[in-house]
Amino acid sequence: MLKEIYIKNLAVIKEAVIPLTENLNIFTGETGAGKSILINGINAVLGQRCSKDIVRTGCSKAIITALFTDLSAEVQEKLDELGISHDNEEITVTREISADGGSVARINQRTASATILREIGSMLINIHGQHDNQVLLDCERHLGILDGFGGDNTALTAYRESFRELQQTARKLGELKKLEQSRIERSRYLSEIIDDIGELDLSENEDELLEKEYETAKNAQSAIISINNAVQLLTGEENASELLTAAEKEISRFTENNDKLNTLYERIAAAEIELSDIASELGEIADKIELDGQRLDYLGERLGAINALKRKYACDCGELCSMYTNALQEIAQIDSSSDEIAKLTEKKSELLHVVTERARTLFEYRERTAEKFVERVTAELEFLNMPSVVLAVRHEKGKLTVNGMDTVEFLISANKGEEPKPISKIASGGELSRIMLALKSVIADKDSIPTMIFDEIDTGVSGKAAQKIGIKLREIGKVRQVLCVTHLSQIAVMADNHLMIEKKIIDERTETHVSQLDFEGRKSEIARIMGGENPSQLMLDTAEEELLRAKGL
Repeated sequence: MLKEIYIKNLAVIKEAVIPLTENLNIFTGETGAGKSILINGINAVLGQRCSKDIVRTGCSKAIITALFTDLSAEVQEKLDELGISHDNEEITVTREISADGGSVARINQRTASATILREIGSMLINIHGQHDNQVLLDCERHLGILDGFGGDNTALTAYRESFRELQQTARKLGELKKLEQSRIERSRYLSEIIDDIGELDLSENEDELLEKEYETAKNAQSAIISINNAVQLLTGEENASELLTAAEKEISRFTENNDKLNTLYERIAAAEIELSDIASELGEIADKIELDGQRLDYLGERLGAINALKRKYACDCGELCSMYTNALQEIAQIDSSSDEIAKLTEKKSELLHVVTERARTLFEYRERTAEKFVERVTAELEFLNMPSVVLAVRHEKGKLTVNGMDTVEFLISANKGEEPKPISKIASGGELSRIMLALKSVIADKDSIPTMIFDEIDTGVSGKAAQKIGIKLREIGKVRQVLCVTHLSQIAVMADNHLMIEKKIIDERTETHVSQLDFEGRKSEIARIMGGENPSQLMLDTAEEELLRAKGL
């Protein structure tokens, strides 16, 4: 609970120590005395945004420190998670707001962010102000209120687990399906690669090896042709040998008396014999050259096919082999993606069935909860002087969301014989305050937040209704610490701890002081609330009577 608040240099509060008890703490004071500043100070230590304008004029900073004791196991667990020590189940939370606009927060002297303050603060204090009545006007918030009343989140937790799994499955399935068309096109391209390259059964650098073999074979063919042509020239018609024989005959008859011609004649004869030997050897060489015409044709065709693919895919033979291997792997993955789509589709269908069944279970639980809710809140409203109000819960099935398939809206009828209608169209400000108090009352023993703050819960009410609100606040104070700011004596007399906020002029400056009142002080303050400043003895006696009567309630 909130044990004590220390405030320094916060607006008109120069310095104040505010002690609090574990039950109903009531704050009273004249309008403008600074009650809202107190709420602002509490909001500051809860991590809410605060303006530098709340720093007292002429001061460098404002300081608000709150002491929380008897921490719940949940809060202690969160502190452990954040690495914040908490001896004797208590912590101090401090917020310093600088006049230049900066702020520093600490938990047990350890610096903490505003986010951490909000996280811890939300587990320590629940503040209800006039603006919180807007929750009742927003039907989107009614489902959360109903669940808070029910208190058992087993069905909701189970539903949300399956619903989120369904969402994740549907999202993944959608992404895969979105890529389906591109995968089909890619698959076609990969299949073409696999067909083109796979048909050739290529090996790395095969084109280079084939080129060499092809060139060798092609050179052999050319060599045979050339040798055969040479042999033909040497031994065929009008070949070189016959020409030499003819030349030999032409000069033979002139060689006897001419040594030079005789020498040339002998050389021609020798050349004839040499040419004959050359022709014979060339023939032998040609016979020894191996030539496989079919192999040469195969080499030419395969090289043509390989070169065509190299041009088509703009890469060499090694890259074609890598492309083929990668295509096989990628198309296998694409095929497995198709398998995954089928599996996810089946999983989605199964999850949808589970989610729907759990949504029905949750709906039935909320249906039962709504009946109890109407019964309990109606009883509270009757106590709060609203006996003619009829409360109903419109509970219908809708589409599946993270909160189930339920749509919930609170309806009321303020007058007998009138059909219940949405709260936003019927309730007045005073009715909203009492309805909200009734809701807070029925869930007070269900949540784990130890402190509840009501800021002007008395708006729009008076008389007997105000007295009933006071009694109800005291009742809540038996199970939760309650802080309440009020202008009504009927509520103030119910306090277990009465604190008065008042302005004083000291050294020509306004200061707000917070005083813990004893019985006599309470009597004077209650009389002031009922009759104004300088109350008469009759008013003081009436105030005393009201305090004693409240004590006996």
